[in-house]
This record gives sequence, structure tokens and C-alpha cells, in this order.
Amino acid sequence: MPATVVTFQPDSITETVDFLRRLSSMMAGSRNAEMLSQAAVMIETLTLRAETAEELFRQQQDETENILALRDVAEMASDNLMTEVYTLKTQLADGAWRAETERTRFAEKARRLQELADEAAARLAAVNAEFAAMRAAFGGFDENAVVVPMDTLRLARAQFDNLACSFAKGGDIVSQTICEIGACAIEQAIARGQPAKSR
Repeated sequence: MPATVVTFQPDSITETVDFLRRLSSMMAGSRNAEMLSQAAVMIETLTLRAETAEELFRQQQDETENILALRDVAEMASDNLMTEVYTLKTQLADGAWRAETERTRFAEKARRLQELADEAAARLAAVNAEFAAMRAAFGGFDENAVVVPMDTLRLARAQFDNLACSFAKGGDIVSQTICEIGACAIEQAIARGQPAKSR
């Protein structure tokens, strides 16, 4: 239960003390005069003690208010810190999850790239082997020899034949002869390129 503060009026206390002392002086030498004088001193002492206690109470009240205000500030700061800690924990957990996701994604990407690299290396080895086999097969050719697909040779021969017919219709014997010679040369190349027939 909070203490009740009673504020003394300095004027009324001073008047009371003065009255007791005047009354005591009028009864000089008697027991009552001594008691009145002691009462005046006691009132002054108690008044001083009451004023001191009142001042101490005010100071304690101010300190209590300051403590309560500081407590409110501390609670607010604590709440803010707890919120910040929660936010940081959430961000940390989210960051760890993202980092793990990224690590998994990069690991999967590296695995796929390694598979592609292995596949490309295998294809390159196969192409190199095929190229080596072709080089071995055509090793007897010199720099004057050319490998041409059969379809291309047949197409060229057909074009020479058509040109020869056109020149023959126009009466250009020389051009017709040249085209027939070209068609004959291509026919011989095709014949040499055919695999040998088993007898």
C-alpha cells in the first residue's frame, strides 16, 4: 500500500512553535513550562525529520519513475533485439537452404557437364579412329587424288551427257566431243570406284 504524503504548512508550524515558547516563557519555572518548551523542540525536530523524509520520498519516487521508464526502454529494446534475432535466424536458415539448393544445382550441372565431356571425348575417339581407318584405306593416294562421293560423279556424268546432247542439236561438234570425253572419264572413275564383283 503506497504511503500517504502529508505536506506540513511551514507557517502554521512556526506559529505553533512560537506560541508554545511564548506560553512556556509565561509559565517560567514550572513543570508545564518545561514540557511546553520540550514540545516546541520536539515539533521542530519532527518537522525537520518529516521534511527530510518527504524529500527522500520524493527522490525515491523520482528514482522509481526513472527506473520504471528505464525498464520500459529496456523491455522495448529487448523486444526489438528478439525480433532482430528471429529475423536473423530466419534469414540464416533461408540463406543456408538457398546455399544448399545452389550447391545441389551446381553439383548436378557439373555431373551433366562431365557426362557431356565424357560423351564428347568418346565421340572424338570414335571419329579419330574412323579418320585413321580412312587414312589407312586411302593411304595409296597422292596429292593429285581426290575422294568424291559416287552420287556426285553420277550427277556430273549426267550433266556432261545432257550438254553433249544440247551441243549435238546445235551442231557444235567440238563442244559435244569435249562433253562426251568428260562423261567417259567420269564413267571410268565410277567403274574404278566400284567394289570388285565376286566371280
